[in-house]
Amino acid sequence: MKKYLTTAIPYVNGAPHIGHAMDYCLADVYARYQRLIGNDVRFQAGTDEHGNKIFQKARELNIPVEEYVTKNSLKFQDFIHKLGVEYTDFVRTTDEDHERRCQKIWTELLDHIYREKYEGWYCTGCERFVTNKEHEENNGVCPDHQKPYERLEEENYYFRVADFKDQIREAISSNEMVILPEFRKKEILKLLEDTPDVSISRPKSQLTWGVPVPGDESQVMYVWMDALSNYITVLGYPEEDISDWWPAAAQFVGKDILRFHAILWPAILLGLNLPLPKVLVSHGMVLSNGQKMSKSIGNVIDPVEVLNRYGTDAFRYFFIRHIDTFADSDFTYEKFDDAYNNELANDLGNLVQRLATLAHKNQIKIEEPDLQLMDGYRRLMDDFEFSKAFDSVWEEVQNLNRRIDEEKPWSLAKNGEVSKLEECMKGLILGVLNVNEMLKPFLPETTKKISEIFSGEIMPPEVPLFPKG
Repeated sequence: MKKYLTTAIPYVNGAPHIGHAMDYCLADVYARYQRLIGNDVRFQAGTDEHGNKIFQKARELNIPVEEYVTKNSLKFQDFIHKLGVEYTDFVRTTDEDHERRCQKIWTELLDHIYREKYEGWYCTGCERFVTNKEHEENNGVCPDHQKPYERLEEENYYFRVADFKDQIREAISSNEMVILPEFRKKEILKLLEDTPDVSISRPKSQLTWGVPVPGDESQVMYVWMDALSNYITVLGYPEEDISDWWPAAAQFVGKDILRFHAILWPAILLGLNLPLPKVLVSHGMVLSNGQKMSKSIGNVIDPVEVLNRYGTDAFRYFFIRHIDTFADSDFTYEKFDDAYNNELANDLGNLVQRLATLAHKNQIKIEEPDLQLMDGYRRLMDDFEFSKAFDSVWEEVQNLNRRIDEEKPWSLAKNGEVSKLEECMKGLILGVLNVNEMLKPFLPETTKKISEIFSGEIMPPEVPLFPKG
């Protein structure tokens, strides 16, 4: 079966942050799981490279904007590689193919596009107009960027979201398009009631760095029409038949941009007569010492620093198991150190070391094992409950440690009980290999090492899997 997975494309006016890491890690876990159970996976990643903020930043640095976006796009590609994420397709919104296909998509949507003057409250950080109600509820200040909204008057093109509200509501209510977690679904249905038509262009006098609007040299496509289309332009739409891969099996986004993916994006797809994505997976925020990360507070966690300090699999372990898949969760270095030393090193690392040493010393060999995924694990993975699935596997790790202590294979060896020792050791090794199979989506580097340790002549690791600092 073919499965297409997507991640939100980050805006390249800054460095990769923890939120980006969550998108990539969660999608990669699901991609690896799907491959593990025999499915064919196509996995998109990319970078969003148009807009005023990028153009202005390049001017501040006195470098050509094309050079600036290329440099930053490469930073994100390097970051994704550091996370151990294996994507199949990478799209840049400045790619010629993407820009050309965006313009064709615009043309296909003309029946739902109109031009109109508009005066309203605008957030430069969000790059969007907000309703008067939203302006009042936030006391005139954007809660995400902590800056007052500006009053703007412009003549733009608008996408008539109202044409599709009933269809979107029905698709969400009937779970034709599943929104996870469930409480986000309720939030979106409420937001849908007041969602206005969406501005999808800016005057060239205000925005010069973007995809030109077909047939109107005075306007440039606005970020969401350009950026959201990447999920299908990377597949070749509208020039190629994408039905082998679309609709996406899952699209992974942060909760802060869920509204665009759950309302505007479905409206665009419906306007193109394309099916809606099957699942929208919305993850929460990573907090730092219980607070939202902020440069002004000085509590921003640099994911590259964490990766360099602990390594890829330790990073993935903490941010997938200890950061809830759907809820806001807290990060501190103290919590990370505790998880590394007491769980990765003591539980898994020590289990592998003890068992491999005993097997090597007693010349225990195991034939090609028939590995099984626990039913509960499969249900949780199918439901995108990755942190809970990880917990269920870790219970098996701890159970195996208890079994070693209870069954005492070293005593069987000392007493010369060869057949009992072999039976005991083979049962324990099979348990470790089953655990290892289920850990493959989460810890790709570690599970590869464990597979090598327990294949052929079993050899203990020369250095601990997770050396303590």
